[in-house]
Order: sequence, then C-alpha cells, then structure tokens
Amino acid sequence: MLTPAELVGLIEAVAGRDQAAFERLYAATRAKLYGVVLRILRRQDLAEEVIQETYVKIWNSAGQFNSQLSSPITWMASIARNRAIDVVRKKTEASLEEEPQAMEVAADSPDPLARRQMSEELKRLLECIGRLEPDRQRLVLLAYYNGWSREQLAEKFAAPVNTVKTWLRRSMLDIRACLGL
Repeated sequence: MLTPAELVGLIEAVAGRDQAAFERLYAATRAKLYGVVLRILRRQDLAEEVIQETYVKIWNSAGQFNSQLSSPITWMASIARNRAIDVVRKKTEASLEEEPQAMEVAADSPDPLARRQMSEELKRLLECIGRLEPDRQRLVLLAYYNGWSREQLAEKFAAPVNTVKTWLRRSMLDIRACLGL
C-alpha cells in the first residue's frame, strides 16, 4: 500500500488527467474500496459495477480533492460507500414497488411444508412479531428485513424520525420480552 502522501500525489496527477497515475491509484486502492462496497452490497456483481462507477467519479472529481480536509483513502472510500448506499436504497425502493407482497406481514400459521422447514427460533420470532399491532409489524419488517432507513420509515408512516426510533425501540423490546431475552 502506498503512503498517504504518495496517494495525494497520484490524485493530483489524476486531476491533471495522467492515466498512468490513475492506473497506479487503482491498483493501490481497488482491494480496499472493493471490500467497503462488498460489505454494503453483499453481491459481487453489484460491487464490481459500483467500483467501476466509483473510479469514474474519482477520475472526474480528482481536482476537487483537498488533502487538508481528509486523507486520500477516506475521500475515495466515502465516494464508494455513498454510491453503494445509493444502490441499496434504489434496489430496496424498486423491489418493494415491483413486489407488493413484500409489504405483507407473514401469516400467523404458515403452511405445513414451510412449518417443517422453519427452525424453532424463527417460528418463535414470527410469533412474537405477529403479536405486535399491524403497523408496528410492518415497521419492524421494513426496518430490519428490508433495510429501510429511519428517514424512509418516517416518510412512509408520516411521522417524525424520533417517533419512528421510539416505535422501533419499543417494538424490539416487546419482541425480546416475548422471546424471553
């Protein structure tokens, strides 16, 4: 790995459209940025796509980098992370629109085949979630199963973010108490 000073020099050269410097920067930082993106997306195909977009943005934005504000790797990682988060949000929103059944809460009694395949823990968890009022069930499932942010939930439920946080916390406390934790 190159030192931060060497990375700053490479970014400055990239700002001047130096392709050799860009290739060297890519080789030195790709593994780190790919790891950041893969942890967020959990899919190699999406991670590779986001990495491509990240380096295009780095190429186009290198002139805006300020070494006084952040380290080079922090700056590049934030570009990669933000792009990966955008993909997750876009994917979540699109998949919910395309599959409205994802919004439905699990039935109280699953069919016999599904019941057999479920672990006892999962059955207990679903039972406890089923004891919540319907809006709280949807809130918990959207937050923890579909990965919605508190801001997205606040918009969906037409409530302040702090209220959503309280609802989530209380719902999780109710679930834990039901599970005996």
